[in-house]
Amino acid sequence: MSIQDQLATDLKEAMRARDKARMGVIRMAQSELKQREIDEGALDDTATVGAIEKMVKKRRDAEAQYRDADRQDLADAEAAEAEVLQGYLPSQLGEAEIDAEIERVINETGAESMRDMGSVMAVLKPSLQGRADLGEVSTRVKARLAG
Repeated sequence: MSIQDQLATDLKEAMRARDKARMGVIRMAQSELKQREIDEGALDDTATVGAIEKMVKKRRDAEAQYRDADRQDLADAEAAEAEVLQGYLPSQLGEAEIDAEIERVINETGAESMRDMGSVMAVLKPSLQGRADLGEVSTRVKARLAG
């Protein structure tokens, strides 16, 4: 079942359960995905995962800003939305699994210096999309290639 099909199924369940908060988050996600389809054409699961990752990141950033502004009520709302969206992403990889994947790709591509960072990330991005924070992966690749 695709992520979009899962969203539709979960929306029906939330409507039956009268869970307004969950319904709102799912409808927002469906709306965002529909807009992306209009802008970019049909979305495959990889593009859908990327879009949901961006939605989660926005919620996490907003949560941090609200906490800094001492608005706990709004921070909690953003955190709850991020949790609902997180449920549609693949399970996250552990640090050891990420490091193993980085090592595999570096060995596979023959990367030796920072000049090879782009080629390493080009191979890593599709395999780790939605399963790891790509910013963190980039930092790890830089550290590995620099030292």
